[in-house]
Amino acid sequence: MVENYDEALSFIHGRTKFKKSDHLNRMRKFLKLLGDPQKELKAIHVAGTNGKGSTVAYLRDLLMSQGYTVGTFTSPFLVRFNERISIDGQPISDSELVKLVNRVQPVVADLDAHYPEGGPTEFEIITAMMFLYFKTNVDVAVVEVGIGGLLDSTNVFTPAVSVITTIGFDHMKILGNTLPEIAAQKAGIIKPTVPVVVGRLPESAMQVMEKTAAANHSPLYRLEHEVTVTIKSEAGWQEKFDYQFKDQLFKGLKISMLGDYQVDNASCALTAFILYQRQQHQAVNQSDAARSLAQTVWAGRFEPINQEPLIVIDGAHNEPAIEELTALLKQRFSDNEIYILFGVLADKQHDKMLATLRTVSNLHIVLTTFQGPGTRAVTDPEELAAQYQNDDRIEVIDNWQLAIGTISQRMSAEDLFLITGSLYFISDVRAFFKEP
Repeated sequence: MVENYDEALSFIHGRTKFKKSDHLNRMRKFLKLLGDPQKELKAIHVAGTNGKGSTVAYLRDLLMSQGYTVGTFTSPFLVRFNERISIDGQPISDSELVKLVNRVQPVVADLDAHYPEGGPTEFEIITAMMFLYFKTNVDVAVVEVGIGGLLDSTNVFTPAVSVITTIGFDHMKILGNTLPEIAAQKAGIIKPTVPVVVGRLPESAMQVMEKTAAANHSPLYRLEHEVTVTIKSEAGWQEKFDYQFKDQLFKGLKISMLGDYQVDNASCALTAFILYQRQQHQAVNQSDAARSLAQTVWAGRFEPINQEPLIVIDGAHNEPAIEELTALLKQRFSDNEIYILFGVLADKQHDKMLATLRTVSNLHIVLTTFQGPGTRAVTDPEELAAQYQNDDRIEVIDNWQLAIGTISQRMSAEDLFLITGSLYFISDVRAFFKEP
């Protein structure tokens, strides 16, 4: 038994991070020994290369606006581990986490000793704890996939609705090197007859979704097809759009998270919410839904953390996210000087990410480093900068705290300071600014 929170985290983090497998038998066995809590849960399952966290946040607030108690399962965390398992936006308490670890620990030991493949991984344990916690504490859960979908340890329940936000290149060593291969992994969360909502996907990825949904007799609702969205030009720190799905028409919806991609995320969430309400034979209160969308925030996604000077953090940790971020900068901040502090893990497409950022003309980039998680290496900023020796907009400041101070002194009142890259880096930066 663990006695306290630190021991509980040590047990969780001390587990194997990853075991290559072509099935979910170990996870299913683990849950069966725990009483199969996932089978008693009403939930919405969310997969995608990017946009999962924001979509989960929109769904959480939409469901809460109708009086539901809502569990959310997300990763990674930004400030504290407990954020990953939350109810109505409040992270699980330390004491509840300790109870859950003590509940699963004997089962883990049994599997370690007797199961041919050994016991569960770190993420499998966290997933099982989430199912146990939500089983008796929530009306509905919104469960975010860890990586991929088909073989993800969350993919062991039948959801009310499945959502697939985006498809792009990330985690290729695990998911495949082509968009159809990656899409096939994400499409693995599609279950027989369960409705599926998909975002704005490349054609080759959309074909995989259409084929998989048809094979499972699952109704498919696609952004720009069954779901229509019209973005309105809007100044200030919000996006405005019209939305229509079946007989549901919303005019002038507003969200506070910037970017066309956030309109897509909100639209996917709203569609899944409408489908869920219809399954529950409940009406959709449009004014409550509109109000909840307008108020939704998701930490670390183009989040202002300082006003004077304007400093924003964004966990654009892969090439598709950087493409979305770059489009937002060109659209909304073309008249501003933009300073970027960039730090990323070495296993990401850092060269492509930086090349995309460099297409913004009014830009100054400082490359930096940070403490990566566990044994994962961080991109060497000197090596990355060496590829762009002729670009005087790029420089290196190894110490990111020093870089923040240096950039802040260079800025004028009209400039934007954006800190982006790895979510682990953004987590450190956010904690730095939020400390009392």
